[in-house]
Amino acid sequence: MANNGRRSVKLKKGPTVGTGGHGRKALEGKGPTPKAEDRPYHKAHKNKQLAERSAAKRPGGGAPRSAGARSGPKGRATEEVVTGRNSVVEALRAGIPAKALHVAIRIEMDDRVKESLKLAAERGIPLMETGKPELDRMTDDAVHQGLVLQIPPYEYQDAFELAEQTVDRWKKGHVANAPLFVALDGITDPRNLGAIIRSVSAFSGHGVIVPERRSVGVTASAWKTSAGAAVRVPVARAANLNNTLKAFKNMGIYVLGLDGDGDVSLPDLTLATEPVCIVVGSEGKGLSRLVRENCDQIVSIPIDSAMESLNASMAVGISLYEVSRQRATK
Repeated sequence: MANNGRRSVKLKKGPTVGTGGHGRKALEGKGPTPKAEDRPYHKAHKNKQLAERSAAKRPGGGAPRSAGARSGPKGRATEEVVTGRNSVVEALRAGIPAKALHVAIRIEMDDRVKESLKLAAERGIPLMETGKPELDRMTDDAVHQGLVLQIPPYEYQDAFELAEQTVDRWKKGHVANAPLFVALDGITDPRNLGAIIRSVSAFSGHGVIVPERRSVGVTASAWKTSAGAAVRVPVARAANLNNTLKAFKNMGIYVLGLDGDGDVSLPDLTLATEPVCIVVGSEGKGLSRLVRENCDQIVSIPIDSAMESLNASMAVGISLYEVSRQRATK
C-alpha cells in the first residue's frame, strides 16, 4: 500500500517521571486487619466501650469482677443475690453487706420473714415489694420463698493469711480446737461448695480454701446450699493451690488428701487431733497429680464395693465428722 511519500518515524520512550515518594504510602497497603473490638463500626467495639464505662463506675476503678458475681447477656455483670428464707435471715444476722431486700407481694409471714424485715429496717437496707415474676427473673427461677437479698460480690480472704492467723490464735489459746481447713481441688459445682461450707461450720472448721482459677466461687447458689453458713465460715482464695499447701505444711498443718485408694483408712487416721487441711478433688477425676504429691497422707473412706465413689461434699462431711469425733474423745 502506498504511503504517499511519508516516512514512518518511531519515537523512543524516554525516562518516566516519578512521584517523588508521594505514592509510597499507597504502595504499602493498609497493614494488618485491626481486631474487631478496635474497629469503630463493629459491634464488638461498642460492647468494649460499654464494658469499660461499667468498670469505671465500680469501686476500685474497674478492678476484676469477683467470682461471686453472675454474668448476664453479652458478659455484663449482674447483681449477686441470696435467696430463700433461711439463707436471707442468716445473712442479715451476720451483717453481711446488702444493697436491697426484695419481698414478694402478699408474702405469707413467718418468724424468718418478720426477722428479716426487722433486721433490714434496723440496718437501713431498702425494702422493695416485688412481684413473683420479677423475683423469678432475678433468681433464674430458683426457689426463693418470697425473699431475695441483693449483695455485692463476695470478698475472699487470702488463704495464707487466714491459716497464719488461725494458727497464731490457736497457739495463744484464743481458739479451742486445732486449725481445721478444707481445700478444694477442681470442684466447679457451687452446690458442692455450699454443702462443704455447711459441713465445715457444723464441725467447727476454720475455713475453706478455693483455687483462684478453674474453681467454683461463692455464688448465690453456694449461699443457698450453705443455708447461711457462708457468713460464719470464711472462704479464702489461693493463687496457686500447690504452693499454698506447701506453705501450710511449713506452718505445721498436715495436708490430708481424700481418695478411694488411700494409704490410710479414715477410722485409722492418727493426725485428726493435729492442725489439718483436708483436700478433696472432683468426683470422677479425684485429686490432681501435683496436689496428691503435696499431701502428707492420702486417706480413704471405707465404702461398699458396689459404690464407686462419694460426692465431694459427702466425703468431706464424713471426714470432718470423724476428725471431730476423735478430737472430742482426746
